[in-house]
Amino acid sequence: MMRCIQLAKNGLGSTYPNPMVGCVIVHNKKIIAEGWHVKAGTAHAEVVAIEKVSHRDHLNKAILYVSLEPCSHFGKTPPCADLIISSGIKKVVIGSTDPNPKVAGRGIQKLIEAGCDVTVGVLNEACEGLNKRFFTYHQMKRPFILLKWAQTNDGFIAPDEVVRINKKEPVWITNEYSRQWVHKLRAEEQAILVGTNTVVTDNPSLTVRDWKGSSPIRFVIDRVLKIARTASVFDGTVETVVITEKEVPLDELANYETVDFSENLPIQICDVLYKRSIQSVIIEGGAKTLQQFIDAGLWDEAYVFTGNSEFKTGVEAPKFSGNLISEVSLKEDILRHFKNQSE
Repeated sequence: MMRCIQLAKNGLGSTYPNPMVGCVIVHNKKIIAEGWHVKAGTAHAEVVAIEKVSHRDHLNKAILYVSLEPCSHFGKTPPCADLIISSGIKKVVIGSTDPNPKVAGRGIQKLIEAGCDVTVGVLNEACEGLNKRFFTYHQMKRPFILLKWAQTNDGFIAPDEVVRINKKEPVWITNEYSRQWVHKLRAEEQAILVGTNTVVTDNPSLTVRDWKGSSPIRFVIDRVLKIARTASVFDGTVETVVITEKEVPLDELANYETVDFSENLPIQICDVLYKRSIQSVIIEGGAKTLQQFIDAGLWDEAYVFTGNSEFKTGVEAPKFSGNLISEVSLKEDILRHFKNQSE
């Protein structure tokens, strides 16, 4: 099962809206085939592995290990449970049950009814952790939320507004290694969200440039539509969704979602993202936007970069409390990874 998890991780960032899944087929205590789900619409892990078995007569005495319950419904591909049954495999070991209501135990039941010996829950916690985005989306009806910001040694995420306005280029707190790591993170997640001031002040593209992978869908909070149409977020290279209180017509540069800014904004944003089938989102700033999600308790993990510099004054970093998962050095920068301690 550990090998299934390793294989599944190859699909990180490319399987949305599907989960990451790895599969291993064992015959006479030897692995005879492996597979993982690469991209939505392509063959599932079980299909890839079964098709790799050269001696088909081995299948009826083989054990199929898979990190997530085989699907039982027709989507873009046929049900994997049906293929397992028709292949002659009699023993199946499953890591975790699929939380998707379209599956949710039906794949397991179909295998059992066909006479398969099914074991469920092997390394269950690790398998659910592998698909934390997928599980959060289906069980909590919202995306998996990651907070991300960079701060100075003295706790500021940006200099004073006058300094920022006078600078023609962004004021970098962290080094190029940290910035590359951020692009890696963007390539792994489905969406990214920033507030109005971040776009007006820094004009970020919010894309993946220093890492291989797809850029996340851009969500921008713009209550009164003050962001200039020349901003990089409207460059057309990646889908952009503007969250506003204004009623707006169809637009070639962006899509729009209208919400009530007098109500709980983070909850409404989560509802918008869920409606759009977004399983994960990075909240990148600014300080007000980050703090709103923190105060609402709507976050799962946080990545905090601390650069080797000081501003003395400026925009203070968000205030939060979380359980430290890891701490690593990126040359002179420090990256700390936190988990929401209330979960």
